[in-house]
Amino acid sequence: MFFELVGEIGQIETFATGSGIRELARLQKQYGKGRWRKRKGIATIRIEGHDCILAEIHWYEASGIGRKEFKIKQLLRNMTEII
Repeated sequence: MFFELVGEIGQIETFATGSGIRELARLQKQYGKGRWRKRKGIATIRIEGHDCILAEIHWYEASGIGRKEFKIKQLLRNMTEII
């Protein structure tokens, strides 16, 4: 499923670091060594031509490398319901 972030990510939390990340070896091989963290936050996204939707997203992040592999974990609310 392809999506794009619309705006900023809020309520960011880190819930795994270093060896607590199951995919650490793959991340280091694919993107390089760094201080990897698994993070989550709330953001407005647009899914392939649909309206904007509020969702919880997860991703991996390392300083000097950036944010990688965004995933939608839970759709929270359709933004047209809020307006």
